[in-house]
Amino acid sequence: PGGPLDSIARALAEKAGGALGTVVVENRPGAGGNLGADLVAKSAPDGNTIVMGAVATHAINPWLYSKIPYDPIKDFTPITLVAQVPNVLVMNADAAARLNIATLADLVAFAKKNPGRLNYGSGGNGSAGHLAGEMFKAQTGVYAVHIPYAGGAPAQLALLAGQVDFN
Repeated sequence: PGGPLDSIARALAEKAGGALGTVVVENRPGAGGNLGADLVAKSAPDGNTIVMGAVATHAINPWLYSKIPYDPIKDFTPITLVAQVPNVLVMNADAAARLNIATLADLVAFAKKNPGRLNYGSGGNGSAGHLAGEMFKAQTGVYAVHIPYAGGAPAQLALLAGQVDFN
């Protein structure tokens, strides 16, 4: 709740509500979106229950989990691309100032000199943010500790509160 998918779903529901009547957005968090996707996969195929599919539920999770309760290809019919959410690296402003990090190059240099001192938050293990962080580490040769949160919104709050250095 409160993450990018939730925000987009609520904006769509508000706009579609005029033509369709009441549109309910129900969050079903857990297992990287698998619980919600499974609920929709097992719902009657009447067009009344849809999932806001994501990279996690339909591309990452089939490879991350040894068993998922739905088939991301056979159990769903794509309707439309709703949004593209870019991954961006952001750093806590206080941490950046304290560590004299003003650019990405500064961040990489600091992390290389101080392996494991920095940490980064994500919306959970296997989330796009987690994989982006791991790809960043692999491509730059730095080591930062991953701190998974139960969704994008809690990870963002942790960044703003200074509990993590970057997201």
